Amino acid sequence: MAKITIDKVCCKGCDICLSVCPKKIFVRSKKRNNYGTNMPDAQNADECVVCRMCERMCPDGAINVEGEIKENEA
Repeated sequence: MAKITIDKVCCKGCDICLSVCPKKIFVRSKKRNNYGTNMPDAQNADECVVCRMCERMCPDGAINVEGEIKENEA
């Protein structure tokens, strides 16, 4: 299972992670960050295939994904 962390200090709520995740792990949450915008929330992290697209595409480097790539699904 992947461990996905989002740095609330760096995240500006751009929603890029919501659109690039092939498994649609991210949803908009009601949690607000330092900018006053709603942050994404990584739900169903057990569905994550650890492609790290969210991590790569985040313009602020706010997402960190740890785990092993699922060979059959990546």
